[in-house]
Amino acid sequence: MVSVTELLNDPAINAYVLRMIGEEGIELLRRFPEGGEHSDEELAEMTGVNLNTVRHTLYTLYERRLAEYRRLKNTETGWLTYLWHLRLDRIYDVLEEEVRDVLEHLDARLTYEEKNDFYMCRNCSVVYTFADAANWNFECPNCEEMLEHFDNELIANALRKRVDKIKESLGSA
Repeated sequence: MVSVTELLNDPAINAYVLRMIGEEGIELLRRFPEGGEHSDEELAEMTGVNLNTVRHTLYTLYERRLAEYRRLKNTETGWLTYLWHLRLDRIYDVLEEEVRDVLEHLDARLTYEEKNDFYMCRNCSVVYTFADAANWNFECPNCEEMLEHFDNELIANALRKRVDKIKESLGSA
């Protein structure tokens, strides 16, 4: 089991987590007691982190399966208490899943760039597919200037390189 400190010392993981939960969220992780389950109120008190920040951080981590809770109901009052624990051991799986999602989107965009011919209005800087440009007789629907062919090879090459690099990092090149 990798410690929170070890995980956050990895620059890539630290950047990912920082973007996800911010500095205060990272501070909560650093101060999170090891082992056991704790309510959000207990965590706020134990760590000195604002209760709203604790709740926001826990729910954000929960959405990514990096935290879990167990719900207890007080039989007298009917109040629910959520007891939280971290599941940062899943972070590598979560990161891989997100990278695969990005790859899927980039791959779809690359396919779109490769399968279409584009035309651009130099006046409006709007790019249209061949089908749309042909529908408007190669005249910009906004300013009525003639559309010019747009060479998207730089975009396609950049996407191709990014897709190949991601596939290589995932071991599926």
